[in-house]
Formats: sequence, C-alpha cells, structure tokens
Amino acid sequence: MRVKVTLACTECKQRNYVSKKNKKNDPERIEMNKHCKFCKKHTLHRETK
Repeated sequence: MRVKVTLACTECKQRNYVSKKNKKNDPERIEMNKHCKFCKKHTLHRETK
C-alpha cells in the first residue's frame, strides 16, 4: 500500500516535494536531504500531514 506524502523544508517550512512511501515498511515519518529552491541550498525535508 503506497501513499503520497508531502515533504516540507525544515528551515523555511515550504512544501517542495511529493513522494510515495509504503506505510507497512515505513510507518514513521520520512526525512530526506533535498534541494530547497527557496533557501537555495540542500536542507532536511520531513514528511508533513
């Protein structure tokens, strides 16, 4: 069961990316280092509700 999740930058709180995850394998919120076009650098992005 794969669901869409939205990733938000932890510094500027902008929602930049949409990804998919398997809720059975990854029940907790995912975190990825992605490039934020608003901060203009690589930052940690976390899954939002």
